[in-house]
Amino acid sequence: MVLMRNNMASISPEEYAMKRNFLKQRQSLPLHLKIELSKNRIKQFYDYFDGKVHVSFSGGKDSTVLLHLVRSLYPEVPAVFVDTGLEYPEVRQFVKQTENTITIRPKITFKQVLEQYGYPVISKEVAKVIEESRRNPDGYTKKKFDPNSDYVKRYGSHYCMAKWQFLRDSDIPISSKCCQVMKKTPAKKFEKESGLKPFIATMAAESNLRKTEYLKKGCNSFNSDRPASTPLGFWTEQDIYRYIKEFDVPYCSVYGDILQDKKGKYYTTKVDRTGCMFCMFGVQTEKSPNKFEKMRETHPKLHDYCINQLGCGRVLDFLGVKY
Repeated sequence: MVLMRNNMASISPEEYAMKRNFLKQRQSLPLHLKIELSKNRIKQFYDYFDGKVHVSFSGGKDSTVLLHLVRSLYPEVPAVFVDTGLEYPEVRQFVKQTENTITIRPKITFKQVLEQYGYPVISKEVAKVIEESRRNPDGYTKKKFDPNSDYVKRYGSHYCMAKWQFLRDSDIPISSKCCQVMKKTPAKKFEKESGLKPFIATMAAESNLRKTEYLKKGCNSFNSDRPASTPLGFWTEQDIYRYIKEFDVPYCSVYGDILQDKKGKYYTTKVDRTGCMFCMFGVQTEKSPNKFEKMRETHPKLHDYCINQLGCGRVLDFLGVKY
């Protein structure tokens, strides 16, 4: 029997479990050991491509830490920022102040993405399954919406999409293509034209999709269709905060202050994630005040544009999410 998830190469359940346990062990390491492991991965990737590399830099805390880590070894490595027009104004200003940063842009706007494809909701994985189910109701996704299917019984309720059937059956346009169109496509174009391979600040702890990708490729992918390095792949968000504090790394003001609660857990006094301002991926799991409630207070004009002119308010109403 083999295991197939999100186009992951066929591996046995035993091998999958072994890789998953190995990742958990890596994630539990103290920060100083993670730093050394990450630096080793950075050196390997840098040497393999003879220094023809860059850091994919969003201006967010994760890529800020990655840039600091890479430049602690190789100060000349450029940062590349994809200006989608969806970043917080503070993020764009922070990027402008970062030395040796190259700015690239997508071909179309977020509004055009919504009109051509649909809204990014729940998660990339869920949106992609809904897209495919609508396109081919009797295709492979059908079993994912059936809680009694062999697929769900084999892989667990986590992979069951039944709770999102109401969304699939709605008239709301839904798509997972936003990130592909707005970020990945211009990034790949830049990589092809420049010959520079990317360091990317994704972490397995962020989502099931990124966890699967990490288990598939590890930190460094040298010979794939898109060679890339994710040297922070086994880090956690708490590691990011701790690194910023310990090494006094300048970061974007949109996060506010980084403090610790009574249990020693780090948190930010403003937004906890930046990314694209109008993206609705994951908002259904956020505690109030969520990103849109905070945006209403901190960036009221952008909030009005998002909710009313782009129509995100209708989508959030349907999901029962406050804004």
